[in-house]
Amino acid sequence: MKIIKRILLGLFGLIVLANIWILATGNTYIYNALYYQYVGIEDFSIFNNRVVEAGEPLPIAESTQKAELSANFRNFLIEKETTAFLILKNDSVVYEEYWDGYGPDTISGSFSVAKSIVSIMIGIAIDEGKIKSVDQKVSDFLPEFSEGSKAELSVKNLLTMSSGFDWDEAYASLLSPTTEAYYGNDLRGMVANLKIVTTPGTLHSYQSCNQLVLACILEKATGKTLSEYTSEKLWKPIGATHNALWSLDSKGGLEKAYCCFNSNARDFSRIGSLFLHDGKVNGTQIVSAEYVRNSTQPCLIPDETGHKCNYYGYSWWISSVDNVNFYYARGILGQYIIVVPSENMVIVRLGRQRPDFGDVQAADYIVRNVIIDLHASGL
Repeated sequence: MKIIKRILLGLFGLIVLANIWILATGNTYIYNALYYQYVGIEDFSIFNNRVVEAGEPLPIAESTQKAELSANFRNFLIEKETTAFLILKNDSVVYEEYWDGYGPDTISGSFSVAKSIVSIMIGIAIDEGKIKSVDQKVSDFLPEFSEGSKAELSVKNLLTMSSGFDWDEAYASLLSPTTEAYYGNDLRGMVANLKIVTTPGTLHSYQSCNQLVLACILEKATGKTLSEYTSEKLWKPIGATHNALWSLDSKGGLEKAYCCFNSNARDFSRIGSLFLHDGKVNGTQIVSAEYVRNSTQPCLIPDETGHKCNYYGYSWWISSVDNVNFYYARGILGQYIIVVPSENMVIVRLGRQRPDFGDVQAADYIVRNVIIDLHASGL
């Protein structure tokens, strides 16, 4: 009995000390991280959000000829907790299916798909002259980046994940800055305190903080919140059917620009269609064709393996399977907006789990199977 009492007292003491440390260091985000434990596609319900208003919706055509997915591929989608799967071929819906209570109007988190959306907004701001070019220095917008290595940092370094920040992109660690950014309430403070440890432009290293800096740049350059600017220059022009939500770090705060753009499969497909058509919607240029091309070309900056990065552009992923080139926006739980130019095709997949194939990217597997199944369907 005495041993049990000592153990309980010891545990109580550890809990008290842990709480004292959390409060003393200001790391109170840990409470939220411990409470919620796992990220999910409905996390917008636990955060403050800003509305990204839609305007007049543009219809998406329905193909008279529909695709059929093979039983194996469809079962794969179900096993991996897919909630929405949509295929546009020649600008028409040829396949659309929902699971787990989801439907065409159901909102879902997209996680790092948001990075590609932020990149588009940078391109639009450049087109409008609010940002001179991707080579403009961050310090022109954010004075806290005016000294030392930070003064050399460019917008392009942020877009290509070559900023050189001291940032641990760890999702399972309570003490990582990524966890703090997700559950914390002071993203601006995190941006101001960023430190550079590698010369900008010399190393490609995937870090979510880059998009936070880009969000602050867009605010300064446009005089609007990221959500307002996205609504006005992207969401309304592409004809989105529904308002989107962008989760914030606090009420009235900064958008979690590296993640947390919440919408539905059909409206996400409009992002893919925009890029498929070189930045145009119904003939109207939304973002320049040059920026679209540059976004979807490999940055070729050495990565942490020493090889030139041939799989990432301006916050878009790039790949090829069976000699078919494609590019895509990607979220951590298997959210995809995939553009396959040679097939005139856009694929959207939303879900609760990203498949793990080791050396084979899930996007490659999806594209290969969709092409096979569409060709088998005569499409």
